[in-house]
Amino acid sequence: MPSHRNHSFLYRNGLSIAVLSLMLLFWALQFYTGWHAKNEELEEDGFAKLDITQYLNSGHFVQATFENWESEFLQMALYVLLTIKLRQKGSSESKKLTGTEEVDREPKAHPNAPSPVIKGGWRLRIYENSLSIAFALLFLISFVLHFYGSFRDQNQTALLEHKPLQTWQHYMAGSRFWFESFQNWQSEFLAVASIVILSIWLRQKGSPESKPVDAPHYQTGD
Repeated sequence: MPSHRNHSFLYRNGLSIAVLSLMLLFWALQFYTGWHAKNEELEEDGFAKLDITQYLNSGHFVQATFENWESEFLQMALYVLLTIKLRQKGSSESKKLTGTEEVDREPKAHPNAPSPVIKGGWRLRIYENSLSIAFALLFLISFVLHFYGSFRDQNQTALLEHKPLQTWQHYMAGSRFWFESFQNWQSEFLAVASIVILSIWLRQKGSPESKPVDAPHYQTGD
């Protein structure tokens, strides 16, 4: 196995650096445009504008951020679990229709194995499912923060308009919070379905998310 020292830090981590950089860029743009959109709304209603710090702590910003993160983590958690058993003929995103694959074999302890594999027992049992567990926990945290932000934004608006404040139980039973969630959840699974299905017939040379360009359409797996 070639040593990772043959490559620079940027080369070894280029993909994660690129996508995280894009995420931070678009998050900053979301904050900036959301701040201006909220202030335009407040100004139209005759209320004082929010400064940057006030908007950062507002329900509007928290809700807008975590309703999207929530749907991403839900999508990834379920996709990781669904691809264990379910197949899609011809898709690069599916395991092969028959037989076992490398990811199905039982883990074996060896000098380069992760620590939980070497130690075995309960550590290994958790580690075997750690990816889906991590996504599920991230989903739950984002779900709670989305609810907190949406609930806070609702009551901040009600306070300005001198309307009664809602309890969290009443707000949870209403439609606004669930509308915010479901509109994002459905779009995430549309995106997953798109790559699962389109990768049957379409190719992208050089991408591990695609089959080889000359692979037949019926070939399943990458």
